Amino acid sequence: MNWRRSSNLGGKGGLAVSLAAALMAGGLSGAAAERPPNFLFIYTDDQRYDAVGVVQREQGDRGRFPWLQTPHMDRLAAEGMRFRNAFVTLPLCAPSRAAFLTGRYNHLNGVANNRTPFPEDSVTYATLLRRAGYAAGYVGKWHMDGQRGRRPGFDYSASFIGQGRYMDCPFEIDGEARPTQGWVDDVSTDFAIDFIKGHREKPFVLVVGFKACHGPFTPPERAKNRFADAQARSVPNLSVRAVYRTAGAAGGEEARKTQTDTAPRLNLDYFRCISAADDNLGRLLAVLDEAGLTQDTMVVYTSDNGYYLGEHGLGDKRSAYEESLRIPLLVRYPKLIAKGAVSDELVLNIDVAPTFLELAGVPVPAEMQGRSWVPLLAGKKTEWRQAFLAEYFRERAFPATPTVVAVRTRDAKLIKYPGRQQWIELFDLAKDPYETRNLANDPGSKELLARMEAEFERQAVAVAYRVPPYADELAAAESATATPKAGKGKRKKAAKE
Repeated sequence: MNWRRSSNLGGKGGLAVSLAAALMAGGLSGAAAERPPNFLFIYTDDQRYDAVGVVQREQGDRGRFPWLQTPHMDRLAAEGMRFRNAFVTLPLCAPSRAAFLTGRYNHLNGVANNRTPFPEDSVTYATLLRRAGYAAGYVGKWHMDGQRGRRPGFDYSASFIGQGRYMDCPFEIDGEARPTQGWVDDVSTDFAIDFIKGHREKPFVLVVGFKACHGPFTPPERAKNRFADAQARSVPNLSVRAVYRTAGAAGGEEARKTQTDTAPRLNLDYFRCISAADDNLGRLLAVLDEAGLTQDTMVVYTSDNGYYLGEHGLGDKRSAYEESLRIPLLVRYPKLIAKGAVSDELVLNIDVAPTFLELAGVPVPAEMQGRSWVPLLAGKKTEWRQAFLAEYFRERAFPATPTVVAVRTRDAKLIKYPGRQQWIELFDLAKDPYETRNLANDPGSKELLARMEAEFERQAVAVAYRVPPYADELAAAESATATPKAGKGKRKKAAKE
């Protein structure tokens, strides 16, 4: 395979940025720029955006978990870029994983809930990188219902079925069952290290899906006593219940204030699992160092969605408040990214696919709805998104959380609950980052509401929003939210688009 690439990397929406030019701007030789990067994509399950040591230190007195230590995540942040405003478009495990892979919203990519297998014929960054000569591996949690076999689009997979289990979890190696021993993410890391060592000479893309920190929150023995007796700090939205979880939802703000503003009892095993995952991140970074691949590898560390720890009276994720939508995102690629860089731009899980493709010199399909981060990573000034649409489709197995569709800008959020006009929520995030005061019926916020309603319509049309035909709540949700320009389609066709 000849790895020489044209300096025109394709890109979309005016974002075409030459990697070669970016690398040369950093003082590297043309020879160094010829090798396309390896990609190591690592994600946890249910890790909220602020469950990272460096974020807690940055937040200072506002940090809920000041005792949390994640030295290897902190190392990535120090050696690369940390995105402060990273989000998923649908805060749920399997859908978010599908969005990362396809670069498309879940109402179009074929996976909008946890019980749907990933369409085998999906176009993903893995399928396209393989065509360009990359070795592609998938290790660890896949989810996508109980889908079995080699993971679609990859040359190699060492993965477990569904949620698996924390200890002695059976794996499938290219679809063949095999028992394993030990803590599941330690085992996944072993497989990942073997893959990296076996692909030093050829560009590779490797995805590592940790089970941590998903329930039942079982850390390995080495982490069982970490953060002993730690307590979480209080935050204002502990005392403001979710609008869809109170009988007085239509009765104003006082109806939602149903508990005292004190920190709830905290399950420290959630953080111990994160800490143990950080151990394994350290192992992966070490093998890149040992193999001489650090300079040639883009490392992305993130999570599939956020997680409530008492905020709005909630656990789990699924809805559109910040703790659910927002994720940690750390990116290191020494040939392009300045050390210790931070970005406040709105970035999404659907951006991963176009970013990888552009850096590899592979054309980005027009169907991908995300945007490449290359200009942001290179520190270039660029016109970036100012708003995005978020969605969730009610699942029969989880009826307490309704269908949700929301628009978030840099400083505000509008949340709609189809069929429940009285639940509409409007938040001024600049003044109320904890989303405690709903301004939807505030006479003084009519201008903000009108602006956000207009932005909602723009974003819904831009992403061709629709309720997918296999959603549990199709009829009720579609009648209340589908825009005239957002068409319908069969799932099989949508998966191929």
